[in-house]
Amino acid sequence: MCDEAKLKNWAKDAISRRQFGVLAGAAAVVACAPNGGEATGESSAGSRSMFSDAVSFATEDGTMDGVLVYPEQGEDYPAVIMWPDIAGLRQSKIEMAMRLAAEGYAVLVVNPYYRDVQGEQFADFAAFIEAEGFQKVRPWREKLTAEAIMRDAKSIVAWLDGQEQVDTSRGIGTQGYCMGGPFTVWTAAAVPDRVKAAASFHGGGLVREDNPMSPHNVLDRAQASFLIAVAQDDDAEDPQAKATFAQAADDAGRPAKIEVYAGDHGWTVPDSPAYAEEAAEKAYADLLELYSATL
Repeated sequence: MCDEAKLKNWAKDAISRRQFGVLAGAAAVVACAPNGGEATGESSAGSRSMFSDAVSFATEDGTMDGVLVYPEQGEDYPAVIMWPDIAGLRQSKIEMAMRLAAEGYAVLVVNPYYRDVQGEQFADFAAFIEAEGFQKVRPWREKLTAEAIMRDAKSIVAWLDGQEQVDTSRGIGTQGYCMGGPFTVWTAAAVPDRVKAAASFHGGGLVREDNPMSPHNVLDRAQASFLIAVAQDDDAEDPQAKATFAQAADDAGRPAKIEVYAGDHGWTVPDSPAYAEEAAEKAYADLLELYSATL
Protein backbone atom coordinates (compact mmCIF):
# COMPACT_ATOMS: atom_id res chain seq x y z
CA MET A 1 0.00 0.00 0.00
CA CYS A 2 1.02 3.64 -0.26
CA ASP A 3 3.31 4.52 2.64
CA GLU A 4 6.03 7.01 3.44
CA ALA A 5 8.85 4.60 2.57
CA LYS A 6 7.47 4.09 -0.92
CA LEU A 7 6.99 7.81 -1.39
CA LYS A 8 10.66 8.39 -0.69
CA ASN A 9 11.57 5.84 -3.34
CA TRP A 10 9.12 7.41 -5.80
CA ALA A 11 10.12 11.02 -5.21
CA LYS A 12 12.90 11.37 -7.78
CA ASP A 13 10.89 9.70 -10.54
CA ALA A 14 7.71 11.65 -9.75
CA ILE A 15 9.41 15.04 -9.86
CA SER A 16 11.31 14.07 -13.02
CA ARG A 17 8.02 13.16 -14.72
CA ARG A 18 6.58 16.58 -13.99
CA GLN A 19 9.69 18.51 -14.96
CA PHE A 20 9.77 16.86 -18.34
CA GLY A 21 6.03 17.23 -18.81
CA VAL A 22 5.40 13.52 -18.91
CA LEU A 23 1.86 12.68 -17.86
CA ALA A 24 1.39 9.15 -19.09
CA GLY A 25 -1.98 8.59 -20.65
CA ALA A 26 -2.82 12.28 -20.94
CA ALA A 27 -3.10 11.98 -24.69
CA ALA A 28 -6.02 9.65 -24.18
CA VAL A 29 -8.18 12.34 -22.58
CA VAL A 30 -8.86 16.00 -23.19
CA ALA A 31 -7.39 18.46 -20.70
CA CYS A 32 -10.09 19.97 -18.55
CA ALA A 33 -10.72 22.03 -15.45
CA PRO A 34 -13.78 23.05 -13.45
CA ASN A 35 -15.45 25.72 -15.54
CA GLY A 36 -18.99 26.20 -14.33
CA GLY A 37 -20.54 23.93 -16.92
CA GLU A 38 -18.89 25.16 -20.10
CA ALA A 39 -17.91 22.67 -22.78
CA THR A 40 -14.29 21.63 -22.47
CA GLY A 41 -13.85 20.08 -25.88
CA GLU A 42 -14.21 16.75 -27.62
CA SER A 43 -13.05 13.52 -25.99
CA SER A 44 -10.94 11.10 -27.99
CA ALA A 45 -13.07 8.31 -26.48
CA GLY A 46 -16.05 9.59 -28.45
CA SER A 47 -17.52 12.61 -30.15
CA ARG A 48 -19.37 14.03 -27.14
CA SER A 49 -18.92 17.55 -25.86
CA MET A 50 -17.75 17.34 -22.26
CA PHE A 51 -18.73 19.52 -19.32
CA SER A 52 -17.33 19.91 -15.81
CA ASP A 53 -18.89 21.77 -12.89
CA ALA A 54 -17.25 22.74 -9.62
CA VAL A 55 -19.86 21.72 -7.05
CA SER A 56 -20.48 21.75 -3.31
CA PHE A 57 -23.24 20.38 -1.11
CA ALA A 58 -24.08 19.81 2.52
CA THR A 59 -23.16 16.69 4.46
CA GLU A 60 -23.65 15.84 8.11
CA ASP A 61 -20.08 16.99 8.76
CA GLY A 62 -19.88 20.17 6.68
CA THR A 63 -19.81 21.15 3.01
CA MET A 64 -18.26 18.72 0.59
CA ASP A 65 -16.80 20.01 -2.67
CA GLY A 66 -15.83 18.27 -5.87
CA VAL A 67 -16.10 18.28 -9.64
CA LEU A 68 -18.98 16.79 -11.62
CA VAL A 69 -18.04 15.71 -15.16
CA TYR A 70 -20.64 14.68 -17.72
CA PRO A 71 -21.25 14.48 -21.47
CA GLU A 72 -24.03 16.21 -23.42
CA GLN A 73 -26.25 18.63 -21.54
CA GLY A 74 -29.95 17.90 -21.58
CA GLU A 75 -29.43 14.16 -21.09
CA ASP A 76 -29.02 12.01 -18.00
CA TYR A 77 -26.56 9.24 -17.19
CA PRO A 78 -25.81 6.67 -14.49
CA ALA A 79 -23.74 8.32 -11.78
CA VAL A 80 -20.27 7.32 -10.62
CA ILE A 81 -18.56 8.47 -7.40
CA MET A 82 -14.77 8.70 -7.67
CA TRP A 83 -12.76 8.61 -4.44
CA PRO A 84 -9.21 9.93 -5.09
CA ASP A 85 -5.98 8.56 -3.68
CA ILE A 86 -3.97 10.13 -0.88
CA ALA A 87 -3.01 13.18 -3.00
CA GLY A 88 -6.69 14.13 -3.25
CA LEU A 89 -8.70 16.09 -5.79
CA ARG A 90 -6.48 17.29 -8.65
CA GLN A 91 -6.15 17.58 -12.41
CA SER A 92 -5.13 13.97 -12.97
CA LYS A 93 -8.31 12.72 -11.30
CA ILE A 94 -10.48 15.14 -13.26
CA GLU A 95 -8.90 13.88 -16.49
CA MET A 96 -9.65 10.31 -15.45
CA ALA A 97 -13.25 11.33 -14.77
CA MET A 98 -13.43 13.03 -18.16
CA ARG A 99 -12.39 9.86 -19.91
CA LEU A 100 -14.98 7.80 -18.06
CA ALA A 101 -17.72 10.38 -18.58
CA ALA A 102 -17.18 10.14 -22.32
CA GLU A 103 -18.41 6.55 -22.05
CA GLY A 104 -21.78 7.87 -20.88
CA TYR A 105 -21.52 8.49 -17.14
CA ALA A 106 -21.95 11.46 -14.82
CA VAL A 107 -18.79 11.25 -12.70
CA LEU A 108 -18.40 13.09 -9.40
CA VAL A 109 -14.81 13.43 -8.18
CA VAL A 110 -15.09 14.25 -4.49
CA ASN A 111 -12.69 16.02 -2.16
CA PRO A 112 -12.23 13.50 0.67
CA TYR A 113 -10.48 16.13 2.82
CA TYR A 114 -13.36 18.61 2.77
CA ARG A 115 -13.64 18.63 6.55
CA ASP A 116 -10.34 20.50 6.68
CA VAL A 117 -9.65 22.08 3.27
CA GLN A 118 -11.45 22.95 0.06
CA GLY A 119 -10.41 22.17 -3.50
CA GLU A 120 -7.08 21.05 -4.87
CA GLN A 121 -4.24 20.86 -2.36
CA PHE A 122 -1.57 19.30 -4.59
CA ALA A 123 -1.23 19.94 -8.31
CA ASP A 124 0.06 16.43 -8.91
CA PHE A 125 1.76 13.55 -7.14
CA ALA A 126 5.16 15.20 -7.48
CA ALA A 127 3.83 18.27 -5.66
CA PHE A 128 2.45 15.97 -2.95
CA ILE A 129 5.90 14.49 -2.43
CA GLU A 130 7.68 17.85 -2.52
CA ALA A 131 5.31 19.28 0.08
CA GLU A 132 5.77 16.29 2.41
CA GLY A 133 2.15 15.55 1.75
CA PHE A 134 1.98 12.45 3.88
CA GLN A 135 2.58 14.51 7.00
CA LYS A 136 0.28 17.29 5.81
CA VAL A 137 -2.72 15.04 5.17
CA ARG A 138 -2.25 12.77 8.18
CA PRO A 139 -4.61 14.74 10.48
CA TRP A 140 -7.12 15.00 7.65
CA ARG A 141 -6.99 11.27 6.96
CA GLU A 142 -7.53 10.40 10.61
CA LYS A 143 -11.08 11.72 10.29
CA LEU A 144 -11.87 9.40 7.37
CA THR A 145 -13.23 6.52 9.40
CA ALA A 146 -15.65 3.96 8.06
CA GLU A 147 -18.50 5.73 9.82
CA ALA A 148 -17.50 9.13 8.39
CA ILE A 149 -17.25 7.79 4.85
CA MET A 150 -20.60 6.07 5.15
CA ARG A 151 -22.20 9.32 6.30
CA ASP A 152 -20.57 11.08 3.35
CA ALA A 153 -21.77 8.39 0.96
CA LYS A 154 -25.39 8.93 1.96
CA SER A 155 -25.06 12.67 1.38
CA ILE A 156 -23.28 12.20 -1.94
CA VAL A 157 -25.92 9.83 -3.27
CA ALA A 158 -28.75 12.08 -2.13
CA TRP A 159 -27.12 15.03 -3.88
CA LEU A 160 -26.43 13.09 -7.08
CA ASP A 161 -30.02 11.88 -7.23
CA GLY A 162 -31.13 15.50 -7.29
CA GLN A 163 -29.00 16.41 -10.33
CA GLU A 164 -30.56 16.67 -13.76
CA GLN A 165 -27.54 14.92 -15.30
CA VAL A 166 -28.17 11.74 -13.28
CA ASP A 167 -30.46 8.91 -14.36
CA THR A 168 -31.96 7.79 -11.05
CA SER A 169 -33.55 4.73 -12.65
CA ARG A 170 -30.09 3.19 -12.96
CA GLY A 171 -27.65 2.16 -10.26
CA ILE A 172 -24.67 4.18 -9.07
CA GLY A 173 -21.06 3.06 -9.39
CA THR A 174 -18.15 3.99 -7.18
CA GLN A 175 -14.42 3.65 -7.71
CA GLY A 176 -11.50 4.45 -5.43
CA TYR A 177 -7.73 4.50 -5.52
CA CYS A 178 -5.19 3.83 -2.74
CA MET A 179 -6.92 5.02 0.46
CA GLY A 180 -10.09 5.44 -1.62
CA GLY A 181 -10.34 1.70 -2.25
CA PRO A 182 -11.97 0.89 1.11
CA PHE A 183 -14.21 3.94 0.70
CA THR A 184 -15.94 2.23 -2.24
CA VAL A 185 -16.91 -0.75 -0.13
CA TRP A 186 -18.18 1.46 2.68
CA THR A 187 -20.11 3.50 0.10
CA ALA A 188 -21.78 0.37 -1.25
CA ALA A 189 -22.63 -0.73 2.28
CA ALA A 190 -24.00 2.69 3.24
CA VAL A 191 -26.44 3.03 0.33
CA PRO A 192 -27.12 -0.52 -0.85
CA ASP A 193 -30.32 0.30 -2.72
CA ARG A 194 -28.50 2.74 -5.03
CA VAL A 195 -24.85 1.65 -5.28
CA LYS A 196 -24.66 -1.39 -7.56
CA ALA A 197 -20.98 -1.48 -8.51
CA ALA A 198 -17.79 -0.75 -6.59
CA ALA A 199 -14.20 -0.90 -7.81
CA SER A 200 -11.04 -0.65 -5.72
CA PHE A 201 -7.72 0.02 -7.45
CA HIS A 202 -4.62 -0.73 -5.35
CA GLY A 203 -6.79 -0.10 -2.31
CA GLY A 204 -5.11 -0.30 1.06
CA GLY A 205 -6.76 -1.79 4.15
CA LEU A 206 -9.51 -3.84 2.53
CA VAL A 207 -8.90 -6.53 5.13
CA ARG A 208 -8.39 -5.30 8.70
CA GLU A 209 -8.29 -8.17 11.12
CA ASP A 210 -10.44 -7.97 14.25
CA ASN A 211 -12.16 -4.80 13.00
CA PRO A 212 -15.92 -5.14 12.53
CA MET A 213 -15.89 -2.16 10.14
CA SER A 214 -13.18 -3.62 7.93
CA PRO A 215 -14.40 -3.45 4.32
CA HIS A 216 -14.49 -7.23 4.05
CA ASN A 217 -16.70 -7.39 7.13
CA VAL A 218 -19.42 -5.10 5.76
CA LEU A 219 -19.97 -6.81 2.41
CA ASP A 220 -23.18 -8.38 3.71
CA ARG A 221 -24.68 -4.87 3.93
CA ALA A 222 -24.10 -4.20 0.22
CA GLN A 223 -26.01 -5.10 -2.93
CA ALA A 224 -23.18 -4.29 -5.32
CA SER A 225 -20.84 -6.24 -7.55
CA PHE A 226 -17.15 -5.64 -6.88
CA LEU A 227 -13.91 -5.29 -8.80
CA ILE A 228 -10.88 -5.57 -6.51
CA ALA A 229 -7.79 -4.70 -8.54
CA VAL A 230 -4.72 -5.56 -6.47
CA ALA A 231 -1.23 -4.19 -7.04
CA GLN A 232 1.45 -6.85 -7.42
CA ASP A 233 3.67 -5.38 -4.71
CA ASP A 234 0.74 -5.04 -2.29
CA ASP A 235 -0.09 -8.69 -2.94
CA ALA A 236 3.51 -9.69 -2.28
CA GLU A 237 3.35 -7.95 1.10
CA ASP A 238 0.03 -9.56 2.09
CA PRO A 239 -0.84 -12.47 -0.21
CA GLN A 240 -3.58 -13.73 2.10
CA ALA A 241 -5.69 -10.54 1.91
CA LYS A 242 -7.21 -11.32 -1.49
CA ALA A 243 -8.29 -14.79 -0.37
CA THR A 244 -9.81 -13.40 2.82
CA PHE A 245 -11.75 -10.79 0.87
CA ALA A 246 -12.88 -13.39 -1.68
CA GLN A 247 -14.18 -15.66 1.07
CA ALA A 248 -16.02 -12.75 2.70
CA ALA A 249 -17.62 -11.82 -0.63
CA ASP A 250 -18.67 -15.43 -1.19
CA ASP A 251 -20.13 -15.64 2.31
CA ALA A 252 -22.07 -12.41 1.70
CA GLY A 253 -23.28 -13.60 -1.71
CA ARG A 254 -21.64 -10.64 -3.47
CA PRO A 255 -20.10 -11.06 -6.93
CA ALA A 256 -16.44 -10.02 -6.77
CA LYS A 257 -13.69 -10.14 -9.37
CA ILE A 258 -10.41 -10.10 -7.45
CA GLU A 259 -7.26 -9.97 -9.51
CA VAL A 260 -3.60 -9.11 -9.09
CA TYR A 261 -2.44 -6.82 -11.90
CA ALA A 262 1.02 -6.43 -13.41
CA GLY A 263 1.64 -3.08 -11.76
CA ASP A 264 2.83 -1.74 -8.43
CA HIS A 265 0.79 0.38 -6.03
CA GLY A 266 -0.49 3.41 -7.95
CA TRP A 267 -0.25 1.80 -11.38
CA THR A 268 -3.65 3.08 -12.60
CA VAL A 269 -3.10 6.81 -11.93
CA PRO A 270 -1.34 8.79 -14.71
CA ASP A 271 0.54 11.18 -12.44
CA SER A 272 1.75 8.38 -10.14
CA PRO A 273 5.41 7.37 -10.39
CA ALA A 274 4.17 3.76 -10.55
CA TYR A 275 1.87 4.34 -13.54
CA ALA A 276 1.97 1.31 -15.86
CA GLU A 277 0.00 2.00 -19.02
CA GLU A 278 -0.64 -1.56 -20.21
CA ALA A 279 -1.86 -2.74 -16.81
CA ALA A 280 -3.81 0.50 -16.33
CA GLU A 281 -5.64 -0.02 -19.62
CA LYS A 282 -6.57 -3.55 -18.60
CA ALA A 283 -7.92 -2.26 -15.29
CA TYR A 284 -9.92 0.42 -17.13
CA ALA A 285 -11.42 -2.18 -19.48
CA ASP A 286 -12.40 -4.31 -16.48
CA LEU A 287 -14.02 -1.26 -14.87
CA LEU A 288 -16.08 -0.55 -17.99
CA GLU A 289 -17.15 -4.20 -18.07
CA LEU A 290 -18.31 -3.97 -14.46
CA TYR A 291 -20.30 -0.79 -15.05
CA SER A 292 -21.80 -2.07 -18.30
CA ALA A 293 -23.09 -5.17 -16.54
CA THR A 294 -24.45 -3.50 -13.41
CA LEU A 295 -25.45 0.13 -14.02
